[in-house]
Amino acid sequence: MAKKRELTKDERILKEDKRLRKIYKDIDKDKQALIDGLISRAAYMRITLEDYENDIMQNGYFEMFTQSEKTDPYERERPVARLYNTMNKNYQSIIKQLSDLLPKDTEVVEDDGFDKFLAAR
Repeated sequence: MAKKRELTKDERILKEDKRLRKIYKDIDKDKQALIDGLISRAAYMRITLEDYENDIMQNGYFEMFTQSEKTDPYERERPVARLYNTMNKNYQSIIKQLSDLLPKDTEVVEDDGFDKFLAAR
C-alpha cells in the first residue's frame, strides 16, 4: 500500500479554508464580506495550532533554561507553549464570532396536548 503524501502547511490551510467556506456558504451576501477574513484567519490559526500541538507533544511544555553557565538551569515554559495558549484563545474567539453568524436553528416543539388540556378546564 502506497504511503500517503504529507500535505504542506499551505495545502493544509487551503483545505481548512475550503472546509470552513463550505459551512458558511449559505450566509447572506452582506455578512459574506465580513466572514471572509475571519475564515482565512481561522484556517491559518487551526493549522498552526495543530503544528504547535505536535511540537508540544514531542518536546513538552517546559524546558530547562539558564541565563549563563554560572547559574543553575531551571524549568521554564517553552515559548511555543505560550504561543499556543495565546493563539488558541484567539482562535476560539474567531470561531465564536463565526458561529454567531450562522442562522439559528428553529426549535420545533412537539405539541403534547397540555395547552389544549389547560384551555379546556
